[in-house]
Amino acid sequence: MAVKTASVLAFEKKLANSDALLHCGNWEDRDNGSSWEPITIRSKDVRGTISHRLKSNTQRDPAKLDAEIQKANLQRVDVADLPFATDTLKMSYTLRVLGGVEQPSACNDQEYQIALGEAINEYIAIHKFQELGRRYAANIANGRFLWRNRIGAEQLEVRVRSAEQEWVFDCNAFNLRSFGNNSGRFAELAEEVTSGLLGEKYVFLQIEAFARLGAGQEVFPSQELILGSSRDNKKSKTLYQVAGVAALHSQKIGNALRTIDTWYPGAEELGPIAVEPYGSVTSRGKAYRQPKEKLDFYTLLDGWVIRGKLPAVEQQHYVMATLIRGGVFGEKAE
Repeated sequence: MAVKTASVLAFEKKLANSDALLHCGNWEDRDNGSSWEPITIRSKDVRGTISHRLKSNTQRDPAKLDAEIQKANLQRVDVADLPFATDTLKMSYTLRVLGGVEQPSACNDQEYQIALGEAINEYIAIHKFQELGRRYAANIANGRFLWRNRIGAEQLEVRVRSAEQEWVFDCNAFNLRSFGNNSGRFAELAEEVTSGLLGEKYVFLQIEAFARLGAGQEVFPSQELILGSSRDNKKSKTLYQVAGVAALHSQKIGNALRTIDTWYPGAEELGPIAVEPYGSVTSRGKAYRQPKEKLDFYTLLDGWVIRGKLPAVEQQHYVMATLIRGGVFGEKAE
């Protein structure tokens, strides 16, 4: 009997990271944990200007344009910044690297699960997650998870602690558009991540990133999505906090860690994107892995497991990275 795609198929994520908390201090005090204070969020009321694109008839009429510009654009927004006595942001979070990729958390078709397990185990036997482990480790060492807080920093440093050892990296030594570094202490971190994916050991990492931005400079926690009517919320921007401490969502940190896909069409120009089933990048409003090009996750997975069509090596890496990402991948009825 031919193998068919399971209607129920789900995988738990194997890079399990926490939210990231933001603290402030001075660059020289990186070794003194007690000197770092939580960054708090405060509200600011501002009178902004009208700067959005106006209707054509308003733009052409000077009187209408002047009347529009004179309207007050009142806003209440959340802000977070470094106190003037400090010059450095510290971002901290934890990460568990889990094994067992070959075992879905839910699958209602035993034959499909056997075929899928064989494909995954064949990949593991040949590649041993070395390429993926190296890329995930690079996104830890290069501080990609700092997002906007990384831009324009005078100095950047990441410290990673496991149960046995600690690694310290200068983020500026890494290129955000490539994953070529594979030597020295970085190779040790990559091996640690790979061991976790293989299930050879329990891998729990404590990660701290330091960005020297300058006294009083603004920092950027995650912005909250306010559900429901905007009338219920008096703020035009609400920032995320955990127990009064400015923070980044775990989803945003996870997105940065899995920004390793350089195997999609156009990657030479655009650089790595986060691993997603259709290569979706919401900030660009585009899916870079179109099913018509047969490079999306579902087409590659079905060809590999159901039809025995082995994808190119780089697309095998992509399929495994999507399984590590986790999600619900069962086939829906038409």
